[in-house]
Amino acid sequence: MQFEIETIFQIAGIGIILAMIHTILKQMGKEDVAHWVIVIGFVVILYMVAFFVNDLFQEIQRVFLFQ
Repeated sequence: MQFEIETIFQIAGIGIILAMIHTILKQMGKEDVAHWVIVIGFVVILYMVAFFVNDLFQEIQRVFLFQ
């Protein structure tokens, strides 16, 4: 498992872009769409983090079970 700093920057970039889109849509009066954009962005980031948690558990299993 190699920790990649680029992924942290990707997650931060997605968060910044989502915040900008949310602000723009909210100022346009489309609050419902703005909230859906945030929810979809959250799911995408959660999906990315799930892969890292899976890698972490596999690495812990490899270290402690000597596989």
